Amino acid sequence: MPMMDILRDCWKLLLVLFLGNVVMALEVPLDPKILEGLPQPPTITHQSPKDYIVDPRENIIIHCEAKGKPHPRFSWTRNGIHFDIDKEPKVTMKGHSGTLTIDISGGEKVEAYEGVYQCTARNEHGTAVSNNIVIRQSRSPLWSKERIKPIIVQQGVSLVLQCRPPAGLPPPIIFWMDNNFQRLPQSQRVSQGLNGDLYFSNVMTEDSRSDYICYARFPHTQTIQQKQPITVHVLNMDAINETMAAYFNDTDLFGDAPAEERSPSFLVPTGSTSSKLVLRGQVLELECIADGLPTPELSWSKISGELPTKRAFYLNFQKTLRIVNVSEADAGEYRCKAKNRLGSVHHTIRVTVKAAPYWIDAPRNLVLAPLEMGVLTCRAGGNPKPIISWSINGDPIENAPPDSSRKVEDDTIIFTDVQTGSSAVYQCNASNEYGYLLSNVFVNVLAEPPRVLTPLNKVYQVIMNKPALLDCASFGSPLPVVTWYKNSRTGVLVGDPFVFYENGTLEIPVAQASNNGKYTCVATNTFGISENHVYLEVKEPTRILKQPEYKVVQRNRDVVFECKVKHDPSLVPTTTWLKDDGELPDHERFIVNPDSLTIIKVTENDEGTYTCITNTTLDQDSASAQLTVVEQPDAPTDLELTDHGARSVQLTWTPGDEHNSPIKKFLIQYEDALHDRGTWHNLTEVPGTKTTAHLKLSPYVHYSFRVMALNDVGYSLPSQPSHQYKTNPAAPDENPSEVNGTGTEHNNLVISWKPLTSLQSNAPGLQYKVMWRQKDVDKDWTSVTVANVSKFVVAGTPTFVPYEIKVQALNKYGHGPKPAVVVGYSGEDLPVAAPEKVRVVVQNSTLAEVYWEPVPPNTLRGKLKGYKVYYWKERNLHKHNGHGHSHPMEQQTLNFTGNRSHGKLPGLHPYSLYMVNIRVYNGRGEGPPSNNHQFETPEGVPGRPAYLKVTESNLDSLTLEWGPPHEKNGRLTGYTLQYQSVNNTNEFSQLEEVSVPANETSITLHNLKYSTRYKFYFSAKTHRGSGPRITEEFATIMDAGLPASPHPLSPTSQYLHPPHHKEQPVSPVFGNVSSSVGEDGALITWVYWGPEKHIYVEYIVENSDEDWQKEMVNGSQFHVLKSLKEGLAYKVRVVAKGHTDHTVHRSEELLVTVPAMASRQVDIATQGWFIGLMCAIALLILVLLIVCFIKRNKGGKYPVKEKEDAHADPEIQPMKDDDITFGEYSDNEDHKPLKGSRTPSSGTVKRDESDDSLVDYGEGGDGQFNEDGSFIGQYSGKTERDTVQGHESSEAPSPINAMNSFV
Repeated sequence: MPMMDILRDCWKLLLVLFLGNVVMALEVPLDPKILEGLPQPPTITHQSPKDYIVDPRENIIIHCEAKGKPHPRFSWTRNGIHFDIDKEPKVTMKGHSGTLTIDISGGEKVEAYEGVYQCTARNEHGTAVSNNIVIRQSRSPLWSKERIKPIIVQQGVSLVLQCRPPAGLPPPIIFWMDNNFQRLPQSQRVSQGLNGDLYFSNVMTEDSRSDYICYARFPHTQTIQQKQPITVHVLNMDAINETMAAYFNDTDLFGDAPAEERSPSFLVPTGSTSSKLVLRGQVLELECIADGLPTPELSWSKISGELPTKRAFYLNFQKTLRIVNVSEADAGEYRCKAKNRLGSVHHTIRVTVKAAPYWIDAPRNLVLAPLEMGVLTCRAGGNPKPIISWSINGDPIENAPPDSSRKVEDDTIIFTDVQTGSSAVYQCNASNEYGYLLSNVFVNVLAEPPRVLTPLNKVYQVIMNKPALLDCASFGSPLPVVTWYKNSRTGVLVGDPFVFYENGTLEIPVAQASNNGKYTCVATNTFGISENHVYLEVKEPTRILKQPEYKVVQRNRDVVFECKVKHDPSLVPTTTWLKDDGELPDHERFIVNPDSLTIIKVTENDEGTYTCITNTTLDQDSASAQLTVVEQPDAPTDLELTDHGARSVQLTWTPGDEHNSPIKKFLIQYEDALHDRGTWHNLTEVPGTKTTAHLKLSPYVHYSFRVMALNDVGYSLPSQPSHQYKTNPAAPDENPSEVNGTGTEHNNLVISWKPLTSLQSNAPGLQYKVMWRQKDVDKDWTSVTVANVSKFVVAGTPTFVPYEIKVQALNKYGHGPKPAVVVGYSGEDLPVAAPEKVRVVVQNSTLAEVYWEPVPPNTLRGKLKGYKVYYWKERNLHKHNGHGHSHPMEQQTLNFTGNRSHGKLPGLHPYSLYMVNIRVYNGRGEGPPSNNHQFETPEGVPGRPAYLKVTESNLDSLTLEWGPPHEKNGRLTGYTLQYQSVNNTNEFSQLEEVSVPANETSITLHNLKYSTRYKFYFSAKTHRGSGPRITEEFATIMDAGLPASPHPLSPTSQYLHPPHHKEQPVSPVFGNVSSSVGEDGALITWVYWGPEKHIYVEYIVENSDEDWQKEMVNGSQFHVLKSLKEGLAYKVRVVAKGHTDHTVHRSEELLVTVPAMASRQVDIATQGWFIGLMCAIALLILVLLIVCFIKRNKGGKYPVKEKEDAHADPEIQPMKDDDITFGEYSDNEDHKPLKGSRTPSSGTVKRDESDDSLVDYGEGGDGQFNEDGSFIGQYSGKTERDTVQGHESSEAPSPINAMNSFV
């Protein structure tokens, strides 16, 4: 049998789990449009609390609100009996609600309406009931009248002042105050217990007072009740003996023995153990108050475990332990311990935790489709375990009619094959001795087709690589199955990378650009189908590419934090700057730009962390940087001199503020008020970590010191000067430096030195003792004492002999140290001998080496400095040189320092005659020159030829002419000419070479290719070899009938002289260059015979200083210039350029005039009917003119003549501005045409041209013909009109003008 029970329980659990999974997803949405059409049993939405304490001064309102479809009806029971509201005149029910209002404003007693109320809400689908609401009146009774005798107590004993307030509903809040309504001070010694009594662990004389008053505040009525004041007298033993007789009859005495120090004991609770019951979820408060002297200290512990640190709190000076939100784990034994220096005591409190019922799995509303299965579960916990009971529509389920589709199993109801119309409200009641829980849940049987609740065509925007969640919230009964498609319904979305949720949501965990598009969700159940379309847009993430960087900026400088952002183009970013996670200061110094933050003239207050936050509607990015403001340190302060010595002192100071930049060193300066007042000198430096310095001083100085601090920004301001410190005079510590002896004349010796400074003098009366003697000759020193000067002159000395010299300092206090000996020399004289045996060895045509014999030392008369070689070119060695007897070239000099006997002469001219001499020199100057020595340089290679040009160019030959080199450097033996052809792709042929005699200046090269470029290399040569060559390019011509160009065709020579012509000459390779102007621009045509492929058309406005403009031609022999402006004349030419983009050939220049185009007011000239009409009118005019001429020749008058006299031809008469209707045509009087004539394009009558010339019909100017007689030009039917500037028309009148002239 137990096995059967176990199997039944397992089957029941599996069935509950299965059915729970089946139905848990079907929930009725809150969409009002859906709720309107769905039937729903009642649901209680708001009700009054179970224990409802009311204020007797206000009306009683008992809440009961419910919803349902149709809206429920309400009724009440009171104490289990139907409460007929219609029979209660003071009770009303709120419309469309079950809320009751009981009016007691007329003096009705609240007690009459106390009781247990329950609300019922019902409609055709079921009945819901509220909790049992217990209505009780709040009570705040008065304190009973009593007379409290004064309390006299001995100092040091414990005392309890009882409050004992009257019982109220709810219980009152207790506190102790005095007559001035000030709370009585409490401490570890004096405190209020949980029961409201005031406890004294031991009393002191300052506790004596007559206004210990206990107050009780009743929260519902907001009234405060006061107990009678209690008087306490704390007396020592002497005072008790004096007053015992007076109070003996009517006073209680506490402690008739002297109070002594004692170990602790508990006032509350009593005994060694106690117990406490608390309910789960409530607050547990444990209290221990101890007696003792001195005052004991309290501590708490849990014997059976640890105290819950996050829920445990110590109150009332550790006397109360409070644990909030109590759970079953808080049960156990708690120990409080009181101790002072005389001992300790402890008390154990056994805590029991019980629990009123609480929900483990609260029942939930169940929506089912017909024939579906479902489960209602009502699981509750509690201690003791709650009893579960079920009701249906407010009646016990045992009393309900049998229903085969419903089965009750303890805390579970199982539904199978439910039918339409079986909807109901079920009540689950879980109760034990500490309370109950009541829950209303309905079972609603619905048959509904699917509805997609997500808005139609909703657009979801997500950031790339982030999850994308596409909603497809739906409702239906049975629960619809949701299927997703992308772009079309041809393929269902399944598997990776998609995640499908039970509520219909589609998740793309890592969205990519390929996920963009249209998505369709389809919801289906047995009653229908519904679909919806949504769209996904995947955006680029917002990223800060250039983040702000850490900045260290000096005060009053500007700083810029960059924040450059990359974002999706369709999103609009918003950049915000923060300072220290707060807003930027509202100051004009902070300038926020789209990609940076600029702070003008930063201050110390600007230091902090600056954060750039870039937000879009979808994401954000941020970056931070620190700003540190630095400046020079503040000046040191508090300078103090200690450890005074004769020549030393200790200096200490206090550093100033570093301003975020550590001090690297301190600079100590001094002022000498005795010798140099107002000037500060550097004395020493010390590291930035020190604040003291031991200073070495000099005698006879009045010192003042100051200190400057240095950091990475710079020096601080100087500190305030220290007190003046004076040192005593003394003999000199040193002698003058830089002692030297030299002669300025050949018979003197100048002894010089660097004088001591005033600081080095050590005392007044500074002098110098100068001593000298001739070295290795004199034994005794000659001396002289001089004032404070820097030199002394010894006269009458031999020339350039060594002397030993000493200089010693002395003052009024003695001589300086023993001076050092310095060797000097008396004055020098010019050398008296010249170098001998001069000879020259020529190395090559530009270098020679000269040799000589040094002069004897005794002839130097001074210190040898070296030798100077003087040389110059006399002449060239050419026999027929016209400059052979010219003046020598400028003399050149080479210095050879030291005792030298030879040297090299570079840079000589080849084939030349040179002269050379040599002189010795010392510190005084040069000696006499040696004899001139003559030498010749051999031949060298010649220089570059002067020029190379073409004097005649034919089909197969070129005549070249050249000039000899300016620098022959020897006898010319001939020339070498090399050349090779160059094709259109700049490739070179085999190199040809020709030798030319030295007496030739031209050469003709035959058998060349026609119309071909050649590159020439030309150089001269002597017996020493060939010199540098000159390079040129020339070309043969194409047609023998064309004249040869007298100038080079391509001057690309490498010599330094510029070409003789700025512009390239007109080339014969262009022919038949012509132009015509049409609607599309100026057409330029030509014929070209040259090999170059880079052809350009260049143009420039006539008489303009601008540069030529050019347009490239793509392989044809015509080009249309479309960029020419109307009304201007242009110079146009065609050019061919070589591979280096230099002009090789150029055509003759054309003058092209672009007329001003008339505005296109009426474009009817191209219409067929108009052309026909014009032809008819022209024929009629021709007939009339013939008749007029015949009659005029006869001399008679005729009607037409009279008509002309009356109406003159408008083409002949001058026209005023006001008479011009269309602005088509005008002429001034100086150029009136004859009647019936047409003015040519030049504005004058050309008698030698045919009347049938095409010029009369065209508007492009004179007709042009090729050499074969073909006509070149264009014809256009459009009319040229006068420009705004007033230029005359250069075209014939249009047919419209012809009509106007006859109107």
